[in-house]
Amino acid sequence: MPELPYHLDRSVVIRATPETVFRFFTDSPRWAAWWGAGSTIEATPGGKVYIRHANGVESLGEVLEVRPPERIVFTYGFAAGKPVPPGGSRVTIRLEPDEAGTRLHLRHEFAEAGPRDEHVQGWRFQLSLFANAVANEVYADAASAVDIWFGAWSIAGDTARAETFAGIAAPGILFRDRFSVLDGLADLTAHTGAAQRFMPGIRLERKGTVRQCQGTVLADWIAVAGDGKERMAGTSVFVFRPDGRIDSVTGFTNP
Repeated sequence: MPELPYHLDRSVVIRATPETVFRFFTDSPRWAAWWGAGSTIEATPGGKVYIRHANGVESLGEVLEVRPPERIVFTYGFAAGKPVPPGGSRVTIRLEPDEAGTRLHLRHEFAEAGPRDEHVQGWRFQLSLFANAVANEVYADAASAVDIWFGAWSIAGDTARAETFAGIAAPGILFRDRFSVLDGLADLTAHTGAAQRFMPGIRLERKGTVRQCQGTVLADWIAVAGDGKERMAGTSVFVFRPDGRIDSVTGFTNP
């Protein structure tokens, strides 16, 4: 490998555990999920790296080092030989635990400054695709958790309601809307019980599909009375933890 005196660095936070994030460097279907269909990787020293970009351009490389779930190093170049020949640059990715999930550190080393500069925006974009690919897998069942959340508001027994919330939400769950400033499961359980007393027969239902981006989920809802009529509607914003539990909910009511 030639001398590589030029480099770019990028650090991003991924809302998933390091073990989950690392799978996207060692499993070809997951690798292809953020690079492009047909991309493959053999995650062992000497293994082949193949990337087929969305525009059809092909990149090649070789795995130099693998240390799950902390580090992977591979060479990177273009099959066409420009702007970087095969084996002409080196990519090092390190993962470390972060309060929000995993902090990913990337360093890409080059022989020349020009190709380095061309890849700055490329990695900004590619790691954005990566973050979303990971989140799409981690939060694939977000709609189920949202449905359980809305359904729990109608559970009559305090114990059953508390257990239901505990199954999907973090102990320190935060809930905010025009009538609520709640911290923790005990506060949430008591508040939803009071809501049943003051609004008897009202139930919450999700309306339409949820929208998820990197662990933040938007869910439209309606409040339906015992006679089946819609009484109000709105949208709730759910923020999920890396372990899949709900960390906070903010509710908005339509005018």
